[in-house]
Amino acid sequence: MDSQHHAMTHLFAQLGLPATPADIQAFFAARRVPPGVALADAPFWTPAQAAFLREQVEEDADWAGLIDRLDSGLRGRD
Repeated sequence: MDSQHHAMTHLFAQLGLPATPADIQAFFAARRVPPGVALADAPFWTPAQAAFLREQVEEDADWAGLIDRLDSGLRGRD
């Protein structure tokens, strides 16, 4: 397991998404995860992206903390 700390830009790149700070800000502005829907179940992820998010959280991997921040931001709490 990689013990380095990741940045949100790295997570977006890992997900295959545009990863500049402006791209990330636009992503957050354009999408919301509804209450009661798990982050990985949001309709805007590809199956591969959803699987990555789900696996990383389930394994409490290095990405998990950053994925929690992603989840929070997509719910309007960040």
